[in-house]
Amino acid sequence: MIVVLLGPPGCGKGTQGERLSAALKVPKISTGDVIRSAMKAGTPLGLEAKSYYDKGDLVPDSLILDIIRETLAAPEQARGAILDGVVRTTPQAEGLATVLAGLGRTVDLVLMFQIADDELVGRLSSRVVCEACQSPFSGRNPGELHAECLKDPAGHLVRRKDDDPDAIRNRLNVYHAQTAPVVAWYKANAGPLVEINAVGTVEDVTARMLKAAGQIGSA
Repeated sequence: MIVVLLGPPGCGKGTQGERLSAALKVPKISTGDVIRSAMKAGTPLGLEAKSYYDKGDLVPDSLILDIIRETLAAPEQARGAILDGVVRTTPQAEGLATVLAGLGRTVDLVLMFQIADDELVGRLSSRVVCEACQSPFSGRNPGELHAECLKDPAGHLVRRKDDDPDAIRNRLNVYHAQTAPVVAWYKANAGPLVEINAVGTVEDVTARMLKAAGQIGSA
């Protein structure tokens, strides 16, 4: 099963993607992870991506999709994959469809995590991250900034500049402008798109997600 995850920053889709990966027993793939893995392995595509990183340039969609194709063709993804952050724009959705078609596959399910902007601003503006491992921690007090990371003792907790409330709202405006056409494209061209209410406990959201995935998987 190929599942595409969509959702605004801070909606929790990364966490939910890991849970869905465990439930379906298929890997979760994110754009950043596969690019870093290809660069670390020194593959031809990884070295090409590194040339963009070294210049401070964005890796073009065409190269990202080539790396995704290479990743999905590996035996580890034979049963499917959870794609997190792979699709953010309509051209990326179209490109992924072409990649999958070349592998004899299609998107089976799109999960769209829904949450109000005000809720997200509250979540993200109270979030800090470890400067070493980048693990996020939500709901922290300002006095806990620079405290030792709970996962990596070598790191300390910091607040990212883009977690300022005004910066968050700007990111959400960009997200909505990009994502509305993506949602429309998937509704017209791909497998079912199911909206998941992302408000509630992690367990609540997981239950809604697994119900949606189970309905598709048993269809």
